[in-house]
Amino acid sequence: MPGFCKSSTLDEIRRHAHVLTPGRYVGATEADEDAEPFEDKMRRLTATLREQVAKGRRLDALIEANLRELGFGE
Repeated sequence: MPGFCKSSTLDEIRRHAHVLTPGRYVGATEADEDAEPFEDKMRRLTATLREQVAKGRRLDALIEANLRELGFGE
């Protein structure tokens, strides 16, 4: 099963100098088709990133306020 498991022979293991790193044997699964155009995807992902960064800043500010309230602020 590509990307998950594989039964290798001793000869194959010898060819890899007895290195048992899974990637040498298992490989990777086929990538799913992505019908979303690159430009659209990047716009969507960067918008999501900006929203998450803004939310992170708001949460950081709340944490700082809580720490100050508890007497651990600067």
